[in-house]
Amino acid sequence: MKYGLPLAAAVCAADQHRLEDFAVRGALQAALVWGLKEYFDGTPISRRPNGEGKGFPSGHTAAAFFGAADLAGKCFDDKPLAGAAAYGAAGLTGWSRIESGAHTPEQAWTGALIGLSLGAASFGIGTDKVSFSIGMKF
Repeated sequence: MKYGLPLAAAVCAADQHRLEDFAVRGALQAALVWGLKEYFDGTPISRRPNGEGKGFPSGHTAAAFFGAADLAGKCFDDKPLAGAAAYGAAGLTGWSRIESGAHTPEQAWTGALIGLSLGAASFGIGTDKVSFSIGMKF
């Protein structure tokens, strides 16, 4: 789901002529996750359950929730069950990261929050006027 949900959202964004905005938000999501991993590396919050570092936040969970939030809010307007399924798949991604010992719950929750926030946002890039809005639909 780390790749599947964002890829499905990218296809929808291209179809809706908002791929530029999607790409900028996706790049920001990835940069924020990477920057936090680097900044907090070596601290207790970044230690994975298996003892390795760079666990904060979960990049897999952030990417999955980024794709799910974009799909649910912008592609599945009239299909709430499809949006719920996307969020469910993203949630399973976070759960699997915890169950596998790759992340703590806090690391997964933070990744989910980052992905959800940037996936639900819209900057209006590629339109006549740049703006910022955020909207979540279930």
